[in-house]
Amino acid sequence: QVQLVESGGGLVQAGGSLRLSCVASGRTFSNYAMGWFRQAPGKEREFVGGMRRTGYSTYYADSVKGRFTISRDNAKNTAYLQMDSLKPEDTAVYYCAADRLGGSRYAGGFDYWGQGTQVTVSS
Repeated sequence: QVQLVESGGGLVQAGGSLRLSCVASGRTFSNYAMGWFRQAPGKEREFVGGMRRTGYSTYYADSVKGRFTISRDNAKNTAYLQMDSLKPEDTAVYYCAADRLGGSRYAGGFDYWGQGTQVTVSS
């Protein structure tokens, strides 16, 4: 299993940037697919982006494509979500997730979740 802890959220103005971190426990982090999701009040948790276990290739929701970038540093057991050109509609609690297999665009595809970190984008 793996335990995840997100950090890096905060309040930024529209057009600004934030970098979220997700620190994972375990010695086999490099073998896990990673995902980022977000959830706004009253809304279902939605997919933001993911990194495949195979080749560490990334994929993103259309709403963030070109603005958000997922990366990982296996030596630090950390995954990152770099968020640029933030918009008010990006406001949500952001969660990182991990799965031993391939992950997916769906929350059900991930077995392990962080506690979430709040991102608020003001106008």
